[in-house]
This record gives sequence, structure tokens and C-alpha cells, in this order.
Amino acid sequence: MQQCDFAVIGGGLVGSAIAYGLANQGHQVSVLDEGDVAYRASRGNFGLVWVQGKGQEIPRYSQWSMCSASKWSALSQELFELTGVATQHHNPGGVHLCYSEAELASREVDLDALSQATDRQFSFKMMNHSQLRDLIPEIGESVTGASWSSWDGHANPLYLLRALHAGIRCHGGRFLAVGKVKGIRRNGESYVIESNHQTITAGRVILAAGLGNRELAPQVGLDAPLIPNRGEILVTERMRPLLNLPTTYLRQTGEGSILMGDSHEDVGFNDGTETPVLAQIAKRAVRALPALANTRVVRSWGALRVMTPDGYPLYQASESHPGAFIACCHSGVTLAAAHAKCLAPWFAGAEAPSEITPFTAERFHVQTSIPA
Repeated sequence: MQQCDFAVIGGGLVGSAIAYGLANQGHQVSVLDEGDVAYRASRGNFGLVWVQGKGQEIPRYSQWSMCSASKWSALSQELFELTGVATQHHNPGGVHLCYSEAELASREVDLDALSQATDRQFSFKMMNHSQLRDLIPEIGESVTGASWSSWDGHANPLYLLRALHAGIRCHGGRFLAVGKVKGIRRNGESYVIESNHQTITAGRVILAAGLGNRELAPQVGLDAPLIPNRGEILVTERMRPLLNLPTTYLRQTGEGSILMGDSHEDVGFNDGTETPVLAQIAKRAVRALPALANTRVVRSWGALRVMTPDGYPLYQASESHPGAFIACCHSGVTLAAAHAKCLAPWFAGAEAPSEITPFTAERFHVQTSIPA
């Protein structure tokens, strides 16, 4: 039976960022991963480090996203110096494309309200077609304009995941392919985690298993009302530089491929793809960048987002099981830096970040207004 200070259940971007943060603080950490039978949302991620538009219902989510975005460059450099793995993080700002004057005006109203709600911490500017063309010379004529924010950027989620795993090991942490976790029980001051292949004892346990948290949370007195939501992505062959900054639905990778997304589908646990959905994604992409019209698509995939009923994260400490926590979100890339640098210290005993106060499961069970 292996022992550690922290057992982090889930080896995706959320669990790995938290585990890296804990290991970096000197704690003995074991990451328990289900293996390749897991849904692997982290490996289907689009790769945006994105702020604009987030948190319109709960502005603290915008502040939480900005907190993470502001720490991303330092985390990326830290990981590179430690592991030699470059996350391909770039922060040139990002744009959300609009296809009519009405859409452009509505976007400005929404983002201005968000800016006001964050005391102008969130900043943006609107661009007409001519201004947008200065940024993206290949932009399609049917694009009326866009919103732009300096907060936005992108990274390679696969390299990020690889760097976090390597960083955990560099700091003495362990990454254990234990199969499915079957049970968690309290044993004195510790937790015993039973899996298909191994038993682990830990002083504290963090549930970061994505959709798997639905079954695990009740075992430690927590609630995880999570639902899957599928997104599909198309990837082109490598191309000449077309996009020097990311957009909401298009971005060019460091290798030159164009990623096209995304869809939002309620299809249960089906992580496949459907031709009509992919066709719609491609049509929208060509409308934005006509140069894509004759480009070859080399692969596509579907992945399941980890969604709460309102789409916002879930972070909570168990009252009935001291030392047990849960962390769920669908923005594992954007929030990776905050998870490593702000959330991990909370799990280790520091004060909870003020930005996460609204994000407990109680908001799903009571009819009250959510604090801003």
C-alpha cells in the first residue's frame, strides 16, 4: 500500500496542474489516473487561454480567468526551465468574430457590462472590418468586425499536459496508472483509495476526475452534478501563416495546422463525431478565412466537456470528510496557472482564493442570487 500527503484522482489538465502546484510546494503527491479508457477531455482541448466573454452571469469567473491568464507566461517559462517542454503559449490577444452590425453592437454591450462588473479590470476594444483586416489580412469579407482583448491567448494542451506530468515527477511526485477508482474511505486521519490495480493511502484527497467525479464525490460528502457536453474539432494540414492570434473558433498551432471548432452537443457520453456537425464547423471556418476553402482536413475528433448545470466551475472542501476536496471545470487550459499557483495552496492549508467563493455545489440546491 503506497502512502502520500495528497492523492489527486485524475491525471488530466485539472488534476495535473493541481498536483504540480502541490509537488512544487514540497508535498508528496500521487496522481491516480484511470488510463486510456478515460474520456480524456484534456487531450481533446482546443487550447485557448481565454478571458473575454467569460463570467457575464458571475463576474468572479472573469476575475478567476484573468488571475490565471496573468500567471500563464510565468508558469509556461517555469515548466520549460524545469522539464524542457515548451507549451507554445502565446499571448497576442484574441478576437471574437461578428457577422453583422447587430451582432457587433450586442457584443459590445455584453463586454462593456462585464468590464463594469469587474471594475474595468477586464478590458477590450471593438474593431470594424478594416481594423480587423489589419490584424488578420486573410479575414473574409462577410466578417463585419470583432471584439479583441489583450487578456486572450493560446497554448498547446498536449504539450502543457506533458510538461505538467514531467514537472510533477521532477518534484518527486508519482503518476500512477491505477485504473478506475472504486472506493474512497476514511481511515483515522487518512484516506484509503481503492482502485482496480492498487490501494493508496493519503492524508488528503482531491477529486479531479472530470465526469468521474459524479460517482466519487458522494463518497466524501460532496456533490458533483456534472453533465457531458460534446465538442468537435477539425484539423487541417500544415499551412503558411494565416492567423497570428487566436479566435474563438479558429487558431493556428505552432506547427502550422489550423484548428477549427467548436460545437456544443448534448449527446450523453458519446465522444464521437458527426458529419453534419463537422460540415457546419468547416463552413463557418471558410467564411472567416476563405483561404481554407481548398485546404485538406487531416483529422477530426470529439471530446466531452465537464459541465456543471450553469457551466461554471465547482470547487469545494468537504465538511463531513476533512481533507477531501473537489475541483471541476471545462477550462483546464485557461485555468491551469490558477489551479497550480492559487488553488493548490488552498488544498495545502492556505486561505481559499476569493475568486472561487461562488463556486460550491450549494448554488444548485437553493433559489438565491449568486454573489458577484
